[in-house]
Amino acid sequence: MSDVIKIKRGVDIKLVGEAEKVFAPAKQVETIAIKPDDFHGVRLKLSVKEGDEVKAGTPLLFNKDNEQVKFCSPVSGEVAQIVRGAKRRILEVRVLADKEINYEDFGAADPISLDREEIINKLTASGCWAFFKQRPYNVVANPSAQPKAIFISGFDSAPLAPDLGLLLDGQEKEFQAGINALAKLTPGQVHLGLNADKAAGRTLSGVKGVKVTKYAGPHPAGLVGVQIAQLDPINKGEKVWTINPEHVVIIGRLFLEGKFDARINIAVTGAEVKEAKYHSTIVGAPIKNFVEGNTSDKKNRLISGNVLTGTKVDADGYLGIYDRQVTVIEEGEDPEMFGWLIPKPDKFSISRTLPSWFQRKIGEVTYNLDTNMHGEPRAFVVTGEYEKVFPFDIYPVQLLKAIITNDIEAMENLGIYEVVEEDFALCEVVCTSKTDVQKLVRQGLDLMKEELG
Repeated sequence: MSDVIKIKRGVDIKLVGEAEKVFAPAKQVETIAIKPDDFHGVRLKLSVKEGDEVKAGTPLLFNKDNEQVKFCSPVSGEVAQIVRGAKRRILEVRVLADKEINYEDFGAADPISLDREEIINKLTASGCWAFFKQRPYNVVANPSAQPKAIFISGFDSAPLAPDLGLLLDGQEKEFQAGINALAKLTPGQVHLGLNADKAAGRTLSGVKGVKVTKYAGPHPAGLVGVQIAQLDPINKGEKVWTINPEHVVIIGRLFLEGKFDARINIAVTGAEVKEAKYHSTIVGAPIKNFVEGNTSDKKNRLISGNVLTGTKVDADGYLGIYDRQVTVIEEGEDPEMFGWLIPKPDKFSISRTLPSWFQRKIGEVTYNLDTNMHGEPRAFVVTGEYEKVFPFDIYPVQLLKAIITNDIEAMENLGIYEVVEEDFALCEVVCTSKTDVQKLVRQGLDLMKEELG
C-alpha cells in the first residue's frame, strides 16, 4: 500500500490547448540535434567532425572532465553540421538521419546479473548517462559519485503536461528492465512518485522494485524536487539522482536489446496549435515535425517544454533532450490598455486584486494566455505571494536575496541544496517585481558549484 502526501501550496494553471489523447501520424525524422546547452555544468568536447558517418549510439561529444561520459547520436547517418556561437562555443551537433536506423551493439544483458560498475560502463558508453541529473546543482550526474537515492516522478503537473501513462503505454518490460538497472546504482531506494487523483497507467502501476509514494494537490506536486523534499531532503554533502520515466524506458531497451534506441512519445500542446495531439518521435527531433502547418497565423512563441520551464526555440530548432512536450502560444507584444485596472472575470491573477474582486477562482477557468508580462522588471519587493505557491520548507525570498548578494553561507543555511530552477517557476509567475527568478536560482547554483564543488 503506497503512502499519499498532500501538497497544499501551489496552483494549477489550466490553459487552452490540451493534447487530445490520440497519436498523430508519425513523420520521418530527417535531422536531429544534440545541444550542449541541455547539459548544464558539463564541459564538452567533440568526438566527430562534419561529414563523419555515425550509428545510433556513436559518441558525438564527451565530457572533458570525465571522458567516460559520452553523449551519443540517437540516429544513424552523417554529421551534417556543427553549429558554433561566440568564441566557437558548440551550440548544436546536427546529424542527417538515415531512413532506417543502424545501431551500435552494446550487448544485451540482464541488469540483475551485473554489478554496479558494469552497469555504469554500459550506460556511459551508450549515451544513456546523460539522462541522469544530480542534485544539488541540477547537473549531469557524476558516475563516480554514489547517490543516497534515485527519484522518478511518474506524473507531470505542469500546464498542458502530457499523460505519462499514455506516453509509456505498452512499454512495461522496458521500464522494468530500466528500474532493475537503476536499483544497482544506489544503496538506497528508487522512489517513484505517482498522482493520487489519476490512474498511472499499466507501465507505472505494475513496476516492481521501487518505493511508490502518491501525491495529491496542485502543481508543483509533480516536480521531482517537491517529492524529494517530502521524502528525503538533501543535506550538505549528500547527493540524489533524478531521471524521467521515458528515459528509464530507453535504458531498459539498452539492456534488453543492446542498443541506444532513443524513441520517445511527446505531446504537442497550446492554444495556437491546430491539432494538439501526441506524437511518436526521437530524442533531438526537429520542432518543424510538430508545428509545420499545424499552428495559427499569429506571431507565436514555440517552446520546447512547458510554458513555465521550457525553452524558446525557432521553427527550425530542435526538441530538448529532457522535454516531453512542445507548446505554442501567442507572443504578447501589445500593451494592455489600463492593465489590471480593467475588471475581467477570466483574468489570470493569483492575488485576485481589486477591482478584480469578482474574478472566478483559478482552477475554475481555462485561460488563453500569451507571453505578455503585464509590466516590466522593478524593485524586488516582498509581497508574500511566493509562499502561496512554494511547497518547500524554505524561505524563498530570503534565499533569493542571499543569491543576489552572493552570500554562500546564507545560501547554505537557507536550503539551496534542496532546490533547482524549476522549483521556483511558479514564484516567477506570481512575482510582483517581474524578477527572472529561475535565472537567479541558476546563478546561485553555479556559484555554489564553483566555490564548493
